[in-house]
Amino acid sequence: MAQAAKKIVVEHSDYADVNQAEMPDAFLLTGNVRVSHDGVVLTCNKAYYFQKENYIKAFGNVQLVQGDTLFLNSKYAEYNGNVKKAFAAGEAFMSSPDATLATDTINFDRNIQEVYYNSPGTIINKDNTLKSKSGKYYVAQKKFQFLTAVTITNPNYVIKSNHLDYYSNSGHSYLFGPSTITSKTNYIYTEKGFYDTKKNLAHFLRKSYIKYEDRLIEGDSLYYDRNREFASATRNVKITDSVNRGIVKGHYAEIYKKQDSMFVTKRAVAVNFVQNDSVYIHGKRLMVTGKENNRIIRAYNNVRFYKTDMSGKCDSIHSSSKTAITKLIGNPILWNGESQITGDVMHLIGNNSTQKLDSLKVLNNTFLVSKDTLGTGYNQVKGLNLYGKFEEGKLHDVDIVKNAEVVYFMRNEANELIGINKNVSSKINLIFEDSAIETITFFNQVDGDIYPDKDLPENARKLRGLVWRGDERIKSKDDIFSDEDNKLNDKMIEAGKKEDEKENVPMKIRKETLNYDKKKKTK
Repeated sequence: MAQAAKKIVVEHSDYADVNQAEMPDAFLLTGNVRVSHDGVVLTCNKAYYFQKENYIKAFGNVQLVQGDTLFLNSKYAEYNGNVKKAFAAGEAFMSSPDATLATDTINFDRNIQEVYYNSPGTIINKDNTLKSKSGKYYVAQKKFQFLTAVTITNPNYVIKSNHLDYYSNSGHSYLFGPSTITSKTNYIYTEKGFYDTKKNLAHFLRKSYIKYEDRLIEGDSLYYDRNREFASATRNVKITDSVNRGIVKGHYAEIYKKQDSMFVTKRAVAVNFVQNDSVYIHGKRLMVTGKENNRIIRAYNNVRFYKTDMSGKCDSIHSSSKTAITKLIGNPILWNGESQITGDVMHLIGNNSTQKLDSLKVLNNTFLVSKDTLGTGYNQVKGLNLYGKFEEGKLHDVDIVKNAEVVYFMRNEANELIGINKNVSSKINLIFEDSAIETITFFNQVDGDIYPDKDLPENARKLRGLVWRGDERIKSKDDIFSDEDNKLNDKMIEAGKKEDEKENVPMKIRKETLNYDKKKKTK
């Protein structure tokens, strides 16, 4: 048997009357009315109490109180004791220890402990003001839910969403569907996100990005700390630098906005646009630091780079926008056209006014080698230092100075071999056309000759230190990645697909976000 509904109890009224003409079957209560029902107390100036229906209509300074956690104020209210539902209208105002709600009409279903409204409402919770066309408040969870346009206004930012769950005691916000967070410093877009309005910590998933004036950060999973202006991104990370016309990609990145620094790893690549061409730089780790006019890119561990007519490898790269010098450090090798260049120290030098590649400097143990176009031999130039000039991004004019040695296969216009030039001089000048050596000029020639093919033995056709590394040459932007890098990429993309399939699974908040306070204390 269903339990009989408890009756509304009239605790006080200055006057009580029955007026069959005005309101049949109802008690008219006037003056300091106070009634109670199963844990709620209702007070007002005037009320009609329908005893049979266990129902009350209240007028003037109406307040319904549940415990010490929920207060509902309005000009008019109705309360049904049988179904335990309340309705408040006319400057309706709900307050709890954490938040207040002001709207035209409020409904309160005590059975499921839910407050809901379908008229424009304003919620104030400490520093946050929430405005929406409709909403629900789950009393036990202290949770507001909005399924229509909602705006949270905070002194530091504004959040807009069409589906937002907001916990008034913790200040936690869960965003679903297209949502934006706008502040003076940046603009954030997400379709699934978490924002802690008290700690200013956030975690964003699905089509999320953070946009600064000069930088756009994208990734499958973004963590953001507004207080430190720190962001980290995981999987399919892309950072676009609108000022310096560059993109950095990888599967993990950390961005420190205040320090103007960025760290990228897991198949990291920096793409810079120079002279209608793209330069791709890959290393296990990439660091970008400094402001626009003093930006430094560092790449570490097994660095490879590629542009249409040039590629190379080294241990690390240091590239400065201020000096326009890119240093290739540790076992550098450069392929320019068909030529392979090695040396102890290698610098690519740009021109800041034209934004073009200007010159190349190779110091100590310079060795330039290319395959003879038709034969099996190698054209070789060896010396102490190399100084080269670029024209339209291609190496054009090259000087090799001090102890310069050469082995060069000379051919006529019909491409017939007319002799092998082997000599030593103090300086050699090379002019390149279409990425091949066009002319060679020798200065202060010391010793040498042009040998007929039959007169120069095989072992004399190679200069000491010659190592042809053509099989290592990077011929495309995809060649900069190792098999290990590509396996990692496939793994990350596969993980991303699985994550996307979990469409309606509640988002997991990163432990870093939730344990932020504990983490700080242990430092």
